[in-house]
Amino acid sequence: MATNGRAEQRERTRRTLVAHGRRLFAERGYADVGLAEIVAAAAVTKGALYHHFAGKADLFRAVLAEVQGEVADAVAARADACEDPWDRLTAGCRAFLTASTAPDVQRIMLVDGPAVLGWSEWRALDEASSARHLHEALSALVAAGVLPEQPVAPVAHLLSGAMNEAALWLAGSASPTGLEDVWAALSRMLESLRAA
Repeated sequence: MATNGRAEQRERTRRTLVAHGRRLFAERGYADVGLAEIVAAAAVTKGALYHHFAGKADLFRAVLAEVQGEVADAVAARADACEDPWDRLTAGCRAFLTASTAPDVQRIMLVDGPAVLGWSEWRALDEASSARHLHEALSALVAAGVLPEQPVAPVAHLLSGAMNEAALWLAGSASPTGLEDVWAALSRMLESLRAA
């Protein structure tokens, strides 16, 4: 019983650190948040932080994984609600763009993520979350003949890059119709991929 209680306490401490780290990273960005501030907000010691994470970058990695997982879950939920493979693709793409308009998602996932972890590690985390769903949706469309027979990986990377860039553009745009403008442009791009 005591071991179980300690494990639960460790998990609570870890969740608290991730939650406070996420809030602070979202509010001010990775570079402007110190470890002392995170542990003070979480009401734990630096030793407790180092018990769970190798340092600030490791805590950020956990925060980023949480954010990417939430976005991937939102994408999957919207896509899986559709029967038609084309509707699954478009619903998933729109869900990604919508989720990416949240300021904490933009700051953590799209701005600080690649800068803090480096492009390769950030891309690997992206591949394991939202990009995986995109690849699956495109593969289903090729198999169904909706898209021409072709290697799916290049198309998935191109669309993923386009959506990440669109999300970054939305982050800096003051346009009240920004999301709808991006969606209209992306819809035309997606339609151009369809088999004749």
